[in-house]
Amino acid sequence: MSPSSSPRGYEPRLARRSSGDEAALLIRRMIFDGELRPGARVPQDDVAAMLGISRIPVREALIALEREGWVTIEMHRGAFVNALDARSIRDHYELFGLVYGFAARKAIERSDRELVDRLSAQVRACDATQDPVEFGRSASAFQAGLVDAAQSPRIKVLLRAMSALVPGEFFALVPDAMAVWRRGFMAVLRAIRKGDADAAADECQRAMRRVGEKVVAVFAERGLFESRASA
Repeated sequence: MSPSSSPRGYEPRLARRSSGDEAALLIRRMIFDGELRPGARVPQDDVAAMLGISRIPVREALIALEREGWVTIEMHRGAFVNALDARSIRDHYELFGLVYGFAARKAIERSDRELVDRLSAQVRACDATQDPVEFGRSASAFQAGLVDAAQSPRIKVLLRAMSALVPGEFFALVPDAMAVWRRGFMAVLRAIRKGDADAAADECQRAMRRVGEKVVAVFAERGLFESRASA
């Protein structure tokens, strides 16, 4: 759920990515696909060559990825992939839920009566498809509509700062999250229709926690956790 951070909540959809954004996305994908394991040194020259860019935007990407917790940069040695753990992923989606819950509260306070109609149309679009890409577009539109209705630039700033953990088409890579989204955000819509801000916020948080569990399961299946860190 995020304005441009595709609040599929999950993978930012940028109309135009900078070279640094592209490099960061590629490195995340290499980690997600198991090409770079915990402790591995990020091959900056290879990343630059694959994208046809200089090393400068790759270095910029690594600085951003270090802030996000994906890598650690060591002076004169390079950037090394951090170990992933399930608790961090759960925390990530818990935070998403809190931010989106706040957005739902503000949307109820500040939006017009057409908000329910706009959100209902996106929920119907999600229900009408099993295609993960189409589903993702409608899910993103629902979440973006909710954030826009909150009329808070600070919410958008926060969401842009929260990186996507799953690089690529979220619902194609985490297909079980589609059912969670349908149930969770239908519950959010019901609460908004009633004007119940507490219930809307609670349902946002509950849905994101459940999505987080689906992401944890995908990471575990891909063997991306160290055994001691995956509990």
